[in-house]
Amino acid sequence: MQTPQAQEHLDADAEERMAPGSGLLIGVLVVATFVMILNETIMSVALPRLMVDLDISASTAQWLTTGFLLTMAVVIPTTGYLFQRFPLRPMFMASMGVFSLGTLFAASAPGFGLLLAGRVTQAVGTAIMLPLLMTTVLRVVPAARRGRMMGIISIVIAVAPAIGPTISGIVLDAFDWRWMFWIVLPISLVAFVVGSVLVKNVTTTGKAPLDVISVVLSALAFGGIVYGLSSIGHAAEDSQVPAWVPLAVGVVALAVFVMRQLSRQSDGRALLDLRPFSTPAFSLGLGMLVISMMALFGALILLPLYLQNVRGIDILTTGLLLLPGGLVMGVLSPFVGRIYDRTGPRVLVISGAAVVAAALWLMAMLDAESALPMVVLIHSLLMGGLASVMTPLMTSSLGSLPDELYSHGSAIFSTIQQLAGAAGTALFVTVMTYTATDRLADGATEVDAAQAGIHTAFLYGGIVSLLALAVSFFIGRPERTPVTEAHPVSPSSTVAD
Repeated sequence: MQTPQAQEHLDADAEERMAPGSGLLIGVLVVATFVMILNETIMSVALPRLMVDLDISASTAQWLTTGFLLTMAVVIPTTGYLFQRFPLRPMFMASMGVFSLGTLFAASAPGFGLLLAGRVTQAVGTAIMLPLLMTTVLRVVPAARRGRMMGIISIVIAVAPAIGPTISGIVLDAFDWRWMFWIVLPISLVAFVVGSVLVKNVTTTGKAPLDVISVVLSALAFGGIVYGLSSIGHAAEDSQVPAWVPLAVGVVALAVFVMRQLSRQSDGRALLDLRPFSTPAFSLGLGMLVISMMALFGALILLPLYLQNVRGIDILTTGLLLLPGGLVMGVLSPFVGRIYDRTGPRVLVISGAAVVAAALWLMAMLDAESALPMVVLIHSLLMGGLASVMTPLMTSSLGSLPDELYSHGSAIFSTIQQLAGAAGTALFVTVMTYTATDRLADGATEVDAAQAGIHTAFLYGGIVSLLALAVSFFIGRPERTPVTEAHPVSPSSTVAD
């Protein structure tokens, strides 16, 4: 006869066990998402080569990155509706199929037009896959094991963009730029075939109305804001549309979009349910994640500029110098997830925020004489701090939501992530550009002006990071949701329309 203590231990073990097949399902989704997110930054160091090969201006070439982010920002808000309406397996196949098609377009592009079309098509598939992964983890992973799973997702969200420039530099050093896509294509096709066989329907679906007006407002709102921020960040001096115009359109459309969702969410007719914001743990974690993503994307764009423009280092070496930081984040994220499962988020988030702040302030001290090993060490410190912050924030924020809001919470999280990336790029690059321009006007050399601009931009980043450090003290462990959300991996889990 079992004692009450033994029965309690068995019950706890049952809570922590995932249903058979769940690990394989998540593994397939993680690999697919990693390949997709990698493409978000893989073009960053290739733009100079593309400007020459395709005979295009810098502002035109930048659309290969801006168009990707813009499409992501437009499509992601609709995923809350899509995941309510359609089962997991067809959504995976559609996402992976569209991404593979876009990769084929880009790989075989004879000119800029088809290359841009390929990038936009890739972004549509990517926009669906990221929230699909997060929603699936929340559905099939018991609360007691979510930290380690979210640690793996952190690798996808942060490490893939971080090593994108490294992979791009290695490929461009030996091959034509089209090989950046030819290499990815077979991987995406294999993921499509394997996922088509292994991915099962583990989410509950039902009939849901599509609010076309909200779709249009969402596109204007998030598309306008991302485009406006990108225009500021890339200092598109030859743009005929001032950056404040799309920003103003985006902000007004966002206000109307929010009001419409609030009026329709009570009876389940909202395109993007905003009730997750009523959960303090979700809103607080999301706010801090915004600052973390701004720091990540700001560093991703400034450090290559520092290494190439101030230190005179070539593309390949730049990519290799940034690789250790990405590897540090990749190695630490799963361990951070396990620590979260045991201790909760507070200690991890506070210590991680302190490390991020220290790294950004150290980056502000870099100059033309700084030792390269020190640059690598500081970058690795930043990525390690971000690893300690992002996994607990995602787990505690999304884990605090009730089951029926998982898909909308994931869509909100992914949308805000894109906005934060664009905002971080805009803040860092704008500060750098204006500072460097002022120094050039005062007679400084180009190298000295670039160094001053990068120094000031990292200084602003350090100031913003102190705000994140202050907020980190308010992060706590969410209440555990019932174990019933860990559905078995079988087609019968889906409620067909």
